[in-house]
Amino acid sequence: MRDVVEIGLGKTAQRGYHLDEIAIVPSRRTRDVDDVSTAWQLDAYPFGIPCVGHPSDATMSPASAVQLGQLGGLGVLNVEGLWTRYENPTKVLEELAGLDEEARATKRLQEVYAEPIRPDLIAERVRELRAGGGTVAVRVSPQHTLALAPVILDAGVDILVIQGTIVSAEHVSTTDEPLNLKEFIADLDLPVIVGGCTDYKTALHLMRTGAAGVIVGIGGDDWSTTESVLGIRVPMATAIADAAAARRDYLDETGGRYVHLIADGDIQTSGDIAKALGCGADAVMLGEPLSRCEEAPAGGAWWHSAASHPSLPRGAFEVAGEPLGGMEKLLFGPADEPDGQLNLFGGLRRAMAKCGYRDLKEFQKVGLVLDR
Repeated sequence: MRDVVEIGLGKTAQRGYHLDEIAIVPSRRTRDVDDVSTAWQLDAYPFGIPCVGHPSDATMSPASAVQLGQLGGLGVLNVEGLWTRYENPTKVLEELAGLDEEARATKRLQEVYAEPIRPDLIAERVRELRAGGGTVAVRVSPQHTLALAPVILDAGVDILVIQGTIVSAEHVSTTDEPLNLKEFIADLDLPVIVGGCTDYKTALHLMRTGAAGVIVGIGGDDWSTTESVLGIRVPMATAIADAAAARRDYLDETGGRYVHLIADGDIQTSGDIAKALGCGADAVMLGEPLSRCEEAPAGGAWWHSAASHPSLPRGAFEVAGEPLGGMEKLLFGPADEPDGQLNLFGGLRRAMAKCGYRDLKEFQKVGLVLDR
């Protein structure tokens, strides 16, 4: 039974749990780490690791998205980012990488993102991704989907990601024509990932739109200010578990249609990845952890996509630090520090082996315990 607390007369609140409040419980069996598979498949597209690159300009350029794909993950480029506003955003990214803690970073982000989006650059970036030889995925916000979709689809992407801070299947507006996700997705001949969402009902409604994947979470980390700006925060362990329950019910409702869950937020270490998958996620979206690799386009600086909003930014700017190593080292090691920030998916494989599970679907059945 869900833990519900009375916070005052006439008002109750459900108890939620963060990933750092739970821990994985090993089973009676262990397994050789070489017998463990971290493979994951979305629609017709297979991946070696359950990793989706967060579409922040701090982490995903055409080059880094291609590299992540070559290493087994899915790189996602933001078609509303700097790479579609500037012919060559390298100088802008270098400037952002050089900002210090005294700089008015948010104001500068707003200034550089005020440059208009160029449709010709969207097509050019998609060509660059296609030339890399992997799965081509781009992100667009819900409010700009109808305007930019024709350009994106003409360019020829494999996977479309419609991502905002909070996305619902039913957006109500008295001033604009809202995006009807169900009608929009039905007209497409490619898989669509939508989100984020944080609860059972929204996850179920997003699944009913025909989406192939649902992003769970609002990208919350130490640099997210969505809670202080909007008052919104749902602990990730609970959000994933609730969405997994929606997936189970939708599977029964449709007679077998499976929708993948991608956890976005509160994930920093290999242990966090293991716990997110143990709660029911199929993959994780990595942002800040990938900003620490040598190939990150912003040189170690980190910001959320919403951090540059022209009127209500939601996300602090993290100044650049020393890289932890190359992307391959970050994902597969070897690690030379014992804090779980390196060899992220080697750590996941080890966790799965210690608990006796051979693949990701089995690992979703792992036992959990509250330890805070």
